[in-house]
Amino acid sequence: MKKAILAIADGSVFEGRAVGADGESTGELVFNTSMTGYQEILTDPSYAGQIVTMTYPHIGNYGCNEADTESKHPYVWGFVMRECCFEPSNWRATSTLPEYLQKHNVVAIDGVDTRQITRLLRTKGAQKAVISTVDFDHASLLNKARNSADMAGSDFVKEVAVKEAYEWPAPAEVKYRVVAMDYGIKHNILRLLSAHGCSVRVLPATAGPEEVLAEKPDGVFLSNGPGDPAALPYVYPTVRALIDRKIPIFGICLGHQILGHALGGNTYKLKFGHRGGNQPVLDQNTGRVEITAQNHGFAVDTATLNADEIDFSHVHLNDRTCSGMTHKTLPIFSVQYHPEASPGPHDSRYLFERFTKLMDEYKAAQSA
Repeated sequence: MKKAILAIADGSVFEGRAVGADGESTGELVFNTSMTGYQEILTDPSYAGQIVTMTYPHIGNYGCNEADTESKHPYVWGFVMRECCFEPSNWRATSTLPEYLQKHNVVAIDGVDTRQITRLLRTKGAQKAVISTVDFDHASLLNKARNSADMAGSDFVKEVAVKEAYEWPAPAEVKYRVVAMDYGIKHNILRLLSAHGCSVRVLPATAGPEEVLAEKPDGVFLSNGPGDPAALPYVYPTVRALIDRKIPIFGICLGHQILGHALGGNTYKLKFGHRGGNQPVLDQNTGRVEITAQNHGFAVDTATLNADEIDFSHVHLNDRTCSGMTHKTLPIFSVQYHPEASPGPHDSRYLFERFTKLMDEYKAAQSA
């Protein structure tokens, strides 16, 4: 088996074996605590620009298939595992994880101490890093890691979002017309919108308000996505215009952060972010705790928003960061997590019903 090296900007170097594509890749090194769902993680566009370390020690045991993807191909820039399985056991598997990584040109390494890497990231924060199967000089690799691009200030949305609008397959009974702004949308979001009676038109991140309004939507969905929300000034005017039209808006993850900017606030970078399927969130209005799936490295700065207008409805119980907002007078709400999960728990799927109720009220007001 060929050698691979992971070099981290703090000076740490880990030698292991290559279990993906040949080559070299730099990115922001982060960790994910999910025990399953590695294929959904690989194909989540929110991971563009990042090298993902899985904290669960055994990855790939049920193989890969084309049904469990969350987008058209993997978007992670590198994959780090303690032990990668070469002999999966599952009737749905059509390939092994190494075969899938090689097919989609994802550089990956296993045989490294992922507990040590995770502790490093929790202590020092997310780090720039490089995985290489072609350069084994430690000094050279550390230099490449340190000189790679910073996540802060980076716009990866234009790389992952669609360039042309498209229609998601509609349900048998259509109750609502929804426009989904694609900043890096996952397929399971579209599946669940459809399951709740929505016909969905997916528009590029660069679409203007006139393109959205031309669809005569009952509601607008702001999707997840990668990178720094402060680096997306071209999306704020569209969202602000839709806010002014009092159209129901539901945002998740990057969409939540974009909404924060559009409402006049700011975001900031977290030390190592929240990534995994076991993130505890408190709904401060009901007292209910949800175990949520999350994947983000930035948070909305509540101090920069008007608390007279916005209810900071949800809080992350590990670090008290903002996990949800609801406008007090407009049909707008957002959460800093993935209610569609995939992978992850289903505690938060009620949010799709909340969205449909807002659209019911909007449609009733429009026809009155």
